Amino acid sequence: MTHNRIFSTILLVVSGIVLSSCAMIRGYRADGLDGPGIFSFEHHVHDTIPNGDQVFQFKMNEPRADWIDTLHFYNEAPRCVNMTFPEAMADKSAVQGIMIIHDDNIVYELYRGDFTDDRLATIFSISKSITSLLCGIAVDEGYIESIDDPVTRYLTELKGRDPRWEMLTIRHLLCMYSGLDFADEYEFNIKELKTVNAIAKLNYGHNMMKQIRNLKFRCDPGTEFRYESMTAAILGMVIERATGIRYGDYLSEKVWKPLQMESVALINIDSRRHHAAHAFGGITCTLKDLAKIGRLYLNYGMWDGKRIVSEEWIHLTTDFDPKYTYHYTWYDVRFERLEPGQYPGYYAIGIYNQVLYINPHKNLIMVRIGRDNIGWATIPEVFEQLSDIWP
Repeated sequence: MTHNRIFSTILLVVSGIVLSSCAMIRGYRADGLDGPGIFSFEHHVHDTIPNGDQVFQFKMNEPRADWIDTLHFYNEAPRCVNMTFPEAMADKSAVQGIMIIHDDNIVYELYRGDFTDDRLATIFSISKSITSLLCGIAVDEGYIESIDDPVTRYLTELKGRDPRWEMLTIRHLLCMYSGLDFADEYEFNIKELKTVNAIAKLNYGHNMMKQIRNLKFRCDPGTEFRYESMTAAILGMVIERATGIRYGDYLSEKVWKPLQMESVALINIDSRRHHAAHAFGGITCTLKDLAKIGRLYLNYGMWDGKRIVSEEWIHLTTDFDPKYTYHYTWYDVRFERLEPGQYPGYYAIGIYNQVLYINPHKNLIMVRIGRDNIGWATIPEVFEQLSDIWP
């Protein structure tokens, strides 16, 4: 977003033409011209997600798999043609950290600048996949009877507003078939001002439920796929209402402590007054702890002999139909026309290419934390190619 565009937005607000753009101004003040970054949590309102007394640590494999740096990878021209692994991961300003884990051993690491394996970074939309995990746990525990329940069963204040709220189910939220008139549009222009302001309000507003109550529908739920963050925001609220427990506390008790995370995590909230979690993109954690989410999925919901989430939920969310390469907040490698390897994996992704890639065939977990958005599908495709040739 250029200085001229920001200045135009401020002029519109001052002149009274756009009175609802306060969230855009707050976003500019909080995160500047470039928008949120992986360290923006430092000046956002957030809750702490405590870890427990016990800590699990991946083993350090010796020797490391330095042979990875000698490999060459390809992608659609001109983005990534015949590049080495570090080049494919992006230049020094983009990539912050990479970790590859095989059979519970850290076999490869790469860090830039002052980033380390235990530094907190926001994982953006990978948060949606963790919210999906929490939903599965709530189903297992009986707090949510069925993902085909209407959201109005849990968010009763939405009853009577529009009959389509009664049609909207938890499954629709998980698979991005909400039908809501909302879009993840970040590029400012006058034509899309209303849409841009809506996503700014979701990220910087102080009352998320008020925004949800005022939402409209563009079509009936279940009829059209559209990726948008509002569905995960609503899902986070459903989980809180169903369990009677705040998002961060539930995540701590059911995931962070049982998985023996090495560090606390954080979750952005709309305000101290309303306390709605940014379940769509507000989780901040370390690279190593994010990899442990991958380990849980590799083990089909088990953690060292303890059941964390049902195997049925893992299969539901990660067994893909080629027609639906995004569902339940996870991506199949065929999303965006990626070519699957002989032993395909799946992944979660956030802006700036925060990636958690899991390959159950090769028992591999690959994680990347980055600062710049170098393309939507480059990193998962490189991880898929690496998995395919893994010895």
